[in-house]
Amino acid sequence: MRIAILAILSVCISCADKPQTEVEKWEAQAENVTIIRDDFGVPHIYGKTDADAVFGLLYAQCEDDFNRVEQNYIWATGRLAEIEGEEAIYSDLRAKLFMTEEEAIAKYESSPEWLKKLCDAFADGINYYLHTHPEVQPKLLTRFEPWMPMYFSEGSIGGDIERISTEKIKAFYESGMELPKMEALQLKKEEEMAEPQGSNGIAISGKLTQSGNAMLLINPHTSFYFRGEVHVVSEEGLNAYGAVTWGQFFVYQGFNEKTGWMHTSTYTDVMDEFKETLIKNDGNLFYQYGEELRPVDSLEVTLKYKDGDALKERTFPMYRTHHGPITHRVDGQWTASAMMWEPVKALEQSYIRTKQEGYQGFREMMDIRTNSSNNTVYADAEGNIAYFHGNFVPKRDTIFDYTQPVDGSNPQTDWQGLHTVDENILVLNPENGWIQNCNSTPYTSALEFSPKREDYPNYMSRDQENFRGIHAIDLLTGRSGYTLDSLIVLAHDPYLPAFEALIPGLIKAYDANPIPELSEPIQVLRDWDFTTSEESVAMTLGHYYGTHCYAKAERPEGMYSMEWVNYWGSDWPNTRKLELFQEAIAQLQNDFGTWKMPWGEVNRYQRLNGNIRQPFDDAKPSIPIGFASGTWGALAAYGARYDNGTKKIYGTRGNSFVAVVEFGDKVKAKTILAGGQSGDPDSPHFDDQAQRYADMEFKDAAYYKEDVLKRAKRTYKPGE
Repeated sequence: MRIAILAILSVCISCADKPQTEVEKWEAQAENVTIIRDDFGVPHIYGKTDADAVFGLLYAQCEDDFNRVEQNYIWATGRLAEIEGEEAIYSDLRAKLFMTEEEAIAKYESSPEWLKKLCDAFADGINYYLHTHPEVQPKLLTRFEPWMPMYFSEGSIGGDIERISTEKIKAFYESGMELPKMEALQLKKEEEMAEPQGSNGIAISGKLTQSGNAMLLINPHTSFYFRGEVHVVSEEGLNAYGAVTWGQFFVYQGFNEKTGWMHTSTYTDVMDEFKETLIKNDGNLFYQYGEELRPVDSLEVTLKYKDGDALKERTFPMYRTHHGPITHRVDGQWTASAMMWEPVKALEQSYIRTKQEGYQGFREMMDIRTNSSNNTVYADAEGNIAYFHGNFVPKRDTIFDYTQPVDGSNPQTDWQGLHTVDENILVLNPENGWIQNCNSTPYTSALEFSPKREDYPNYMSRDQENFRGIHAIDLLTGRSGYTLDSLIVLAHDPYLPAFEALIPGLIKAYDANPIPELSEPIQVLRDWDFTTSEESVAMTLGHYYGTHCYAKAERPEGMYSMEWVNYWGSDWPNTRKLELFQEAIAQLQNDFGTWKMPWGEVNRYQRLNGNIRQPFDDAKPSIPIGFASGTWGALAAYGARYDNGTKKIYGTRGNSFVAVVEFGDKVKAKTILAGGQSGDPDSPHFDDQAQRYADMEFKDAAYYKEDVLKRAKRTYKPGE
């Protein structure tokens, strides 16, 4: 009997010692995760540990839109040319210039253990999804690795690195030359004409709300379907709700029970260019730095690209100085691009942010100082509202103009550490009771209680207002009694201040030189109150005229976008105003047979499939939209691209995920997601929020477990 027991024990011990297979490991972790889908398909992920929650979060994201998860990592890791061809190879080279795969692996391996566990869970969650969904055919990435999140430059895929011009990289690596001046000017013009990127963040103090609780408007402007809505919970203190860029393992813009955070693109100067003085010595390349010569770091990278059905390769040399990688030439000199590049700390900050319980912890988290491309608008259950302008600002010698490339051989031009959070522009609980940032100057963020420009170095922020900022200030000034519903109404206010600057000048030009065929459309504009709606013909006229101005009107040197509009509406020659208005009328008549087009007949929402670049078709169903472009000062921005091959305008970016949040004894929130949660046209959640989006009909966010269970439509574990 004793021998039998020993034999059984021996078998059990050998079983325990037997290592789990990878699939068994995934299956075991899946048992620690529960996913509850609510009536809008929003996944509420519950895990025992943070790593379990991350595993479930990535699994759920892949269920909703694996296509976008994969695409983001193909782009971020520098493998886009393998699916898009050689034209994408300089996007891939840009990624590798800042970090090779080997360097990303080393960053992962040097991460703190808790972060490595989250990165492991990220990869395992996606790989388990692919294992349990063999019908899904990835375009390229059949396996995800835990080092891949290192390519998130500071929390949002894209971020600073997208500001490095691939056209300049191409010019340097193909010919060793600078980008021709005319090409550079054309790129600049296309940039200026594009729908404004960025976001709106508004925080309201409890003294201005009916409940006495602080409120937060989370209103990012991204390309549609760029982010999914999620709720992720663990038994280790995680309980965050909001939006993730597909493939992120943390809530990027959102809230927990005690705090809320909203990011807006910053115009803080966080990137610089250093012109290097190169010297060749015994076949080796050096660059001058003060009195010394330093070796230029050089390595080679081989990139693959698709050519028909085949994969081909190109090998590039890559050069770096201590300032950063060599990306282009300026004035004949090799030029290095410097930006924040601390992937480990950046990921730490992005995750730690989601678990803060009050201002003190949030403020301490900001001391990590790697959230470089964004401002942060904040509110919490303690009643605090705050604004952090940027979070990574290098100290510089102000005798140099860092808006232009500086001399890298002069040590005085080097960054001299980082400004502390207290040295950065910071607003906390201003007396007026509100804070706004719409990618505009921080020096009007809280009206007369805003920071003062003279208190900061000139590189800390551009002092440029925009029409969205003017609009927000006007709406917020002197108001009180806010509720979540009234904050939604404010966020969709239809007034468009750009047209109040632009249209009266056109009418004066007409009055000075009447043109009979313009009489009727001018009268429509004369009667307009500069608000947008689906029914407004004036909105259509204003948009087409304004768009022609952006495309063809003169742009005096030294002015920026809002100043151009003011100039076109005032000092610009009357003959040119009337000429462009005639062209706008002609375009409408050519496209639609009449200029009398209600805005909602022209401005549409359409989603035909799950493609990342949406096709559009005038002959297929679409929804009328009364919103307008952020160019005109619309807070609820609805922007389009204009190379669709269609007559009608179809939105591609602007309000995507939006939330209004109230912090009190319990957190309350309402949200909307353009279209819906899923990228699958066969899913009921592909477009179940589209009409609600058009109608400004937000849904209640289910945050507490009892509310989630009341609205649960499906409860399951990953793999089921």
